[in-house]
Amino acid sequence: MHTASSSTLGPRAALDPLQLARTVLLSESDAIAGLATRLDHHFVSAVKMLLDCRGSLILSGMGKAGLIASKLTATFASTGTRSHFVHPAEAIHGDLGRIAEGDVVLMLSYSGETEEITRILPMLRDFGASIIAITGQPSSTLARAATVVLDLGRITEACPLGLAPSTSTAAMLALGDALAIVVSQSRGFSADDFARYHPGGSLGRKLATVNDVMRPLAECRVAHENERLREALVNQRRPGRRSGAILLIDDAGKLSGIFTDSDLARLLEAKRDAAIDGPLSDVMTRRPTTIQEGTSLAAACDLLAMKKISELPVIDHDGKPAGLVDITDVVLVASDDDEAPAVDGPTLLKLVAPPMPRGSSAKKK
Repeated sequence: MHTASSSTLGPRAALDPLQLARTVLLSESDAIAGLATRLDHHFVSAVKMLLDCRGSLILSGMGKAGLIASKLTATFASTGTRSHFVHPAEAIHGDLGRIAEGDVVLMLSYSGETEEITRILPMLRDFGASIIAITGQPSSTLARAATVVLDLGRITEACPLGLAPSTSTAAMLALGDALAIVVSQSRGFSADDFARYHPGGSLGRKLATVNDVMRPLAECRVAHENERLREALVNQRRPGRRSGAILLIDDAGKLSGIFTDSDLARLLEAKRDAAIDGPLSDVMTRRPTTIQEGTSLAAACDLLAMKKISELPVIDHDGKPAGLVDITDVVLVASDDDEAPAVDGPTLLKLVAPPMPRGSSAKKK
């Protein structure tokens, strides 16, 4: 096996990786801190342009700046600003068709002289698109073509060679994030708005409502409170996974009670066989724990855990049943997450709610 000479290993052996890493981080953090002190009316003008934009926000950049622009496109889109990324090299081969009058183009280029970018600037003006430039050269071709210039200031790259975009792209990312968040908050973007754009993963679960996971009324077992128990058990069969509860309604269609499989088991254990042919009103749980439709899933999980119940009826504002949250559905939602570590069933259930005693139902405690 070939062994490297000591002269080859010398410079690498002398390198202090922790010191170099700290230098890179401090360089980038200093540049971002400097941006905070440099912000002025130009930033406010950029915010106003985006708030007044009647079209889409188009982000573009070449190389590493283009990758930052692509990330910022996702940030703007997820916080309420309709945005798209256009690669400047592809723009002259047809992608300029994505840009229209009324759009705002946010262009990232530290030098402001990147050929692919300067080449499309005249066309952007012809299309009637406004330009916001994020650049480190306020007198560059890009800056002169822009309506608003966000100046990054003089930046020295953290790369020891001073060549690889590092500090400059970190500054671009931070400034773009600041712009996206300020615009979002200025629009009054709410947690409910955020939830609409983030329905998946652990984030989606935090923002979901009971409507997102409940079994709709058409899939629930529903019976009148005066119906006989045996008839309800036979007539309320549903395809697929069966709910462990029958929602009971009164003459006005409002939820008056609930009867669960656990309640049936208790009747049989107590040898009350005759009750099976009696009305549900005699054996149902009256005034069960319920939750309003539109309430957060987190609140539903809290109720399931606190009351130690397996089924939670969802009602509308008139007190009529709208659906049912079943503990098994909550567990399925909790397990359907690519970001979550793999866990077994019992562990997963503990993540959702504490262990429930056998025979628990939606009784009011």
